[in-house]
Amino acid sequence: MLYFCPGMPIVFVIARDWTLRTSVRAELREAGIEALGMESADDAGKSLASGQLPSAVVLEAIAGLADDPRIASLVARAPTILVASRTEPVALPPVAAVLYRPVRIGDVVAKVKDLLRKGHAA
Repeated sequence: MLYFCPGMPIVFVIARDWTLRTSVRAELREAGIEALGMESADDAGKSLASGQLPSAVVLEAIAGLADDPRIASLVARAPTILVASRTEPVALPPVAAVLYRPVRIGDVVAKVKDLLRKGHAA
């Protein structure tokens, strides 16, 4: 299946680190991509329940977030970019890309744009 959303693509940016979340969101919005910042699996669930389906997900890979079963379900359905730490041990699910900290916001945004341009085969 190929993920495609007509109109402006939607990207979920799920991170407890507010600087990562707001910076990636702001850069994506400047690029004409609808980016929704979320702090938890509950926030993502509310957006999904309201009918907002992501074309891609940017996820902070931290314990309590990346290993949440609701997030795992989302990651299985949408191409995901993980922003992970080399020092915090978290099981990383299969995703489209993993970027390790320290990472530049521009690198995250470029990877999102690349995913959206190519589409994603599931």
